[in-house]
Amino acid sequence: MEFRVNDTDLMASVFIPFVNQIWQGNYDTDRTQIALSKTINITAYDDNKLVGCLRILTDGYFFGTITELLVLPKYQKRGLGSELLELAKANTPTMLYFGAQPGVEEFYEKNGCKKSLQSYSIEPIN
Repeated sequence: MEFRVNDTDLMASVFIPFVNQIWQGNYDTDRTQIALSKTINITAYDDNKLVGCLRILTDGYFFGTITELLVLPKYQKRGLGSELLELAKANTPTMLYFGAQPGVEEFYEKNGCKKSLQSYSIEPIN
């Protein structure tokens, strides 16, 4: 397994097929590439195949958030997500705040994350 911290070479053409195996969607390539360029991308590759990704969005000083922590289903339960999280802890410039999908809270607590603020969301007005 090869881990890359701040993987600036991560391309939408690789990320979209990867993410579609976890969160099906009709993702725009150009907009995905712009999004990837704005985050610290910590990736895991198995024989040059993207199998895990954690993305950090941060202002570099006050705030940071994990936008997603994704691991391909066939690679889950092997410690890959824990390793990505450890790399995020070691390489973030700020404290990280993030939400968790229901049912995975135990994973984060097992990895030393502390429950924090309640999460809210605001939908954009189109």
